[in-house]
Amino acid sequence: MLDTIIHAAKKKFQGARGSHDWDHTLRVAGLCKRIGGVEGADMDVLLSAAYLHDIGRALQDSSNGAVCHAEKGAAMARPIINILPISDDRKKNIIHSIKSHRFRGTVAPATIEARVLFDADKIDAIGAVGVARVFLFAGELGARLHSPDIAVDDVKPYSIDDTGYREFKVKLCKIKDRMLTQTGMRIAIARHRFMENFFEQFLKEYEGKR
Repeated sequence: MLDTIIHAAKKKFQGARGSHDWDHTLRVAGLCKRIGGVEGADMDVLLSAAYLHDIGRALQDSSNGAVCHAEKGAAMARPIINILPISDDRKKNIIHSIKSHRFRGTVAPATIEARVLFDADKIDAIGAVGVARVFLFAGELGARLHSPDIAVDDVKPYSIDDTGYREFKVKLCKIKDRMLTQTGMRIAIARHRFMENFFEQFLKEYEGKR
């Protein structure tokens, strides 16, 4: 079953940007295996959702955020999921997990599988990998390295001032406190600490103080 999903999902990443490419999906799936096994998740449901969770991401990026990739991805996943030899409840859980994984989404994760996917996806956005991804994303937008004269809350997403530091302040620094599983929280705490230290050093170096 998972081979079928992986084959179908990977095709959706042709032309995807590096910050949300197939490699990100593979890392999220790896974290789902690590977290889901401890938290007692249905691993077939969880990994199906993990491999499919970002198949709508390229459409969000090409629309500069006008399209919600979680909602679009859930819609794109339905024909893939519908042919699987599993119960309707498990199919609904996969779709729900995809739809509810977004940090800025409006659908709350209501199952253990959805909560694990949410945590895994967010954990890949923090720590060393998270720092690398946030600057990769800023580079994809053509953003500046830093925009110290503009308040982060005044910055328009997908603009030249949508910098790595801005994303840290408006999203990444909040991720640790949004974890939904105990295992996810333990991983997030260590990654959060590294990320805070990095951006403290970043600002000092940017200002020529270190």
